[in-house]
Amino acid sequence: ATGEDAQAQLRREIRAGNVRPPREVEARVIAMMAGMQYLGPEYDSVAMAYRFKFIRDGRVVFVDVDARTGQVLDRR
Repeated sequence: ATGEDAQAQLRREIRAGNVRPPREVEARVIAMMAGMQYLGPEYDSVAMAYRFKFIRDGRVVFVDVDARTGQVLDRR
């Protein structure tokens, strides 16, 4: 899917109440990753997960979060 398709699908899922809005989840993840520079979010419509990207000292860290529950799935 193109970026446009993914965004449209995300908006539909939020409206339907299937996933939490990215800003709500993002705020918690940013607080959890204090001291790291935040690079931005991605949404995976197949996995129904957000991926938040951070960097510190040249090292990139991804935090994957279940978009339905807001629960952190992975951090690498």
